[in-house]
Amino acid sequence: MGKQGKILIVDDTEMNRSMLADMLQEDYEILEAENGLEAAKLLYQLHDGISLVLLDIIMPEMDGFEVLTLMSKNDWIERIPVITISSETASAYIDHAYDLGATDYISRPFDEKTVQRRVRNTIMLYSKQKALESLVAEQIVEKEQNNFLMVEILSNIVEFRNGESGLHVLHIRILTEILLRKLQEITDRYPLTAAQIALIVNASALHNVGKISIPEEILNKPGRLTPEEFEVMKTHSAIGGQIMEEALQRHREELIQVAYNICRWHHERYDGRGYPDGLKGEKIPIEAQVVALADVYDALTSVRVYKPAYSHEEAMQMILNGECGSFNPLLLECLQQVGPRLEEELKLRSLRGVSEASIQELSTQMIANGKVSSRTLTLLDQERTRYQFFASMSNEIQFEYSFQSDLLTLSEWGAQLLGLSVLLEHPEENEELGRVFSRDDFADLKRRLRRATAERPIVSVSYCLQVKGEPRWFKAVARPLWENEEEGRVVSIIGKFMDVHEERLQMNRLKKLAEQDPLTKLHNQASAKKTVSKALDAKGAHTALALFDLDNFKDANDRFGHMFGDQVLKHVADIVRKSVRSSDIAARVGGDEFLLFLAYQGDVRPVVDRIFRALYSGYQSFQVSVSMGIALAPENGADYDTLFHAADQALYAAKKGGKNRYCFYDDSMRRLLSVLSPMDH
Repeated sequence: MGKQGKILIVDDTEMNRSMLADMLQEDYEILEAENGLEAAKLLYQLHDGISLVLLDIIMPEMDGFEVLTLMSKNDWIERIPVITISSETASAYIDHAYDLGATDYISRPFDEKTVQRRVRNTIMLYSKQKALESLVAEQIVEKEQNNFLMVEILSNIVEFRNGESGLHVLHIRILTEILLRKLQEITDRYPLTAAQIALIVNASALHNVGKISIPEEILNKPGRLTPEEFEVMKTHSAIGGQIMEEALQRHREELIQVAYNICRWHHERYDGRGYPDGLKGEKIPIEAQVVALADVYDALTSVRVYKPAYSHEEAMQMILNGECGSFNPLLLECLQQVGPRLEEELKLRSLRGVSEASIQELSTQMIANGKVSSRTLTLLDQERTRYQFFASMSNEIQFEYSFQSDLLTLSEWGAQLLGLSVLLEHPEENEELGRVFSRDDFADLKRRLRRATAERPIVSVSYCLQVKGEPRWFKAVARPLWENEEEGRVVSIIGKFMDVHEERLQMNRLKKLAEQDPLTKLHNQASAKKTVSKALDAKGAHTALALFDLDNFKDANDRFGHMFGDQVLKHVADIVRKSVRSSDIAARVGGDEFLLFLAYQGDVRPVVDRIFRALYSGYQSFQVSVSMGIALAPENGADYDTLFHAADQALYAAKKGGKNRYCFYDDSMRRLLSVLSPMDH
């Protein structure tokens, strides 16, 4: 039996390459590269000849991420599947590889059967996808050829009767396509898919179908038309629209609707001076605007019974100078940009209709958008997405939720970890699941996924799950599957939960350390300001902000040393912790200065008095006493800075009155000096 394709193994460790080659060489031709640069050279040489790439992430010179980026830039990633290989199991690495287009992930050490199975399945899925794209392309070719043939016959009948060359229809198609594609390049104001562009190009050939009703003596009059004759000629646009409107009553085809817009309004002008309806600006459908400009350009550069042909340069000047009516400024910009190659394009284009490149683009886009109404296509697309997502997510809670059946399916490993059944009906109402994953969190995840789009399908968010009775943090990464992406109808959700509990705890520990005063373990000043400001924004409650410092603390440092002074500060912090509630905020804001923020009801004075008396205590041979200033919200201020300044002035008043006392702020203290050290401010 012959080899089933070429596999490129990219790894900077020869042993890894050798092991993978041994596992695969019986069925595949093996190519090797020891770094990303060597891989890039082989991809440039062979690209479509390579069936699959096994790619290491961490490599010198050019790592795996850079190789994936290069493959994406050159559009190889759409045709060559990539399985990343690494001992690095951090989810950030794996997710980034998936984001860059990797199909699967295999971790070291390698399991031979796993490697063989995943390689075989991935190549098979990509082969089916290529075959499917080819089949769809063939169907598109057949449909486009049939449409083109019928449209061409009808339009050529009109042009033959009109005494004009059959090239006019072809030129209109070519000019319309060129202008539409340039329009997509320079602006996103008129977003059109490849399928819509093909439809407009096809329908453009019918723009003059209404001329079939115009008397031949007017159609082919060699001289200038009289005003009366011109009025008759102008009716061809309304008649063309009527023909299409009658066809629409029998066949609701998108092609006929687009043809109606073009037939009726291809003589409207952007300033509203066209006919038959005098439409202005964006009220004219974009397809009619484009065909109008194409029609004028070809009419100018072609021989007619009533005039010779103008040169390309003369036609461009006449259009841009406004001699042929007003056009959309964006379309005029498109015409200027494509102008240098218009003549050559019109000469070179054949009569084949849709180009091979357009067909390939169209078929790929139709598959991506789920437009092909084939049950096999839908199942294959969903299966491929599932495979890419689930392939190697070992030791993770994998799940799939079906909207139609309202059924949640868990992986066996995940179900066992959570103590749940593999299949859960009506999960939002399931009590068994509700004990593990709260209904609010389930609804939140479902809501986020409903907002996902084809451009941004992945949702990532963390939730706390109850695992064997203990709360544990997991990161959910999930995506929806659509029956039809344009309609946005989600049929199912696939995803995984990854255990990030230790990472979360470590992050919380680091966050807490950043918010703590290292000596006393109370809030530091920055954290206090942030927390108090948030509490003040909530409004509604009466609150007090108190500042106090230690009387004669300098004497303690001078007599017993700074280590003793630190012990005194810790002693004070312990008293503070015991004297306030967990909902209150206590902070060290400077050397021996502290802050308290208290919510209260009724009279706050007894609370302040209790805390103040608790602080009057002895530590070894040192007598601890404090001076305290208190400001109330909202009476003395509604924001942190105002309250802090008022409490600071009240503290100064307490010091001025003889220390070992507390004062509430009043307006008489407004101009008192600060007692906090400049460093603290």
